[in-house]
Amino acid sequence: MTPRQIELVQTSFAKVLPISEQAAEIFYARLFELAPGVRALFKGDMVEQGRKLMSMLRSVVGTLNKLDVLVPVAERLAERHVGYGAQPAHYAVVGQALIDTLDKGLGADFTPETRAAWETAYGTLSAVMIAAAAKLPSPSAA
Repeated sequence: MTPRQIELVQTSFAKVLPISEQAAEIFYARLFELAPGVRALFKGDMVEQGRKLMSMLRSVVGTLNKLDVLVPVAERLAERHVGYGAQPAHYAVVGQALIDTLDKGLGADFTPETRAAWETAYGTLSAVMIAAAAKLPSPSAA
């Protein structure tokens, strides 16, 4: 990611933080609309799940310029997600739900340049997570 892309992701996410609870609700509603089957992967309180999502996003966005910190965090996150039943195909749907949420939440502030920066950030993160997950034994083999 370029410094400009990192700046765009970080400044746009700062605008999401005040509406983080609503953003999480929008995200999960959109995710379940796009992929109803993933709803079964979420067993707990969705308000708490939304808080975890926003906390994770805050951490990721805050470390975009520190890949030496971000990559190991993303790899550990991937390991946990494998345990929850996440599949590589889920990452594209999650990415679409995230972009749609940002589009809805930020409105006119979600410019084409900002969208492209988020798509690059998510693409990078998901690639790291998918690669890390692929190194793990499948849950059915455990």
